[in-house]
Amino acid sequence: MRMHNPPHPGEIIKSLCLEPVGLTVTEAAKGLGVSRKTLSAILNGRSGISPEMAIRLSIAFNTSAESWLSQQVQYDLWHAEQGRKALKVIKLAA
Repeated sequence: MRMHNPPHPGEIIKSLCLEPVGLTVTEAAKGLGVSRKTLSAILNGRSGISPEMAIRLSIAFNTSAESWLSQQVQYDLWHAEQGRKALKVIKLAA
């Protein structure tokens, strides 16, 4: 069952990984080995979680890369479904 309007994974990173331990964006970016700009784009929902970023997050926060990618897919799919009726597609199978 799909969640209703799931949060962007960046919101999860911010609220469950950074804020509880008092990490700044700069500190977290350094720990993840990415630029502050890259992490900020994810945290603010302007960029998604790539497979490489999912691995970085899994190492840094002792989580699974699959969980991060799953959250991203749920977010992307929910938003894509919002435009489902506007798609011009013909059924090709019974």
